[in-house]
Amino acid sequence: MAGNGGIIGPTKVINTPVSRTETFTSPGTFQKSNCTSTIPEVMVVAGGGGGGAGPCGAGGGGGGGYRTATCLALSSASHTITVGGGGSGGTGTNGAPTKGSDGSNSSIGSSIISTGGGGGGGSPTPNCIVGGNPGGSGGGSAYNAPNGGSIGNGNTPPTSPPQGNNGGMGASVPSTHIAGGAGGGAGGVGGTASSSPAPGGRGGVGATNDITGSCVSYAGGGGGGRGPANGSPCGTGGSGGDSSGSSPGNDGSAGTTNRGGGGGGGSAPHCGTGGAGGPGVVVIKETTPKCASGVWNMSSVYDEIVEDNWIKRTANIDYLV
Repeated sequence: MAGNGGIIGPTKVINTPVSRTETFTSPGTFQKSNCTSTIPEVMVVAGGGGGGAGPCGAGGGGGGGYRTATCLALSSASHTITVGGGGSGGTGTNGAPTKGSDGSNSSIGSSIISTGGGGGGGSPTPNCIVGGNPGGSGGGSAYNAPNGGSIGNGNTPPTSPPQGNNGGMGASVPSTHIAGGAGGGAGGVGGTASSSPAPGGRGGVGATNDITGSCVSYAGGGGGGRGPANGSPCGTGGSGGDSSGSSPGNDGSAGTTNRGGGGGGGSAPHCGTGGAGGPGVVVIKETTPKCASGVWNMSSVYDEIVEDNWIKRTANIDYLV
């Protein structure tokens, strides 16, 4: 090797690591920059469930499963990223409405999987469609006097910490009280329908996260049918259709795109359709240290020291006097 007045030694990390954040709003692949990279933080949000349909207050869709992790161990291989779509809203004519569909799962390979939100129940009959579906967060049940319906269980399948919460219960009182229960959210259970003629349950609150650099709410639940404006706080879940309003159809509104919100439930006087659930998102933060080669010329060493990038080492020296 020709002499160059440099420093010869093993490869070492010598300066401040570089961080990058990669956001997936559609399926793709992720591979670490090199073998020294680490994954300090990830967020995986599944698609939200669709709201149910009904001439009476239908249930709101549950928010998509919401999971985060720190110091995730990923190999240097390529990892498949799945981003779950939102469930479709329920449809149908009076007397034959349908439930909302469940959202789809999001994942980083097999390392971390979030489950789609449960669809909201349809109203009024038959009973098999009244209950909300289970999921990351559960769908709300629809109005069904006098028996009521079952709520959709959240955190299904169970994870620790929980990926979501239960949906809310629809009204089970006489027909003047025709409100539906709300879908659960990542940060709270779905609201129970009011015992007065309005409103439907408020969507379960979402969870806030600043991994992208902005503090944003994700995976809120959809509001129960017979709104208005009863989606989850911070706007991720759709509002239920408002039977007290003047707009025909009284459809539930959709959950927010790429934030995994549940769709709002439909309402009277027509068979309002349910709002679609919002698609999910996967965000990965990677930290990559800069590695020195085995040989550094003195000019490069000087430049790194001037920029305060070179590793500083200290040593304790004992003197013999």
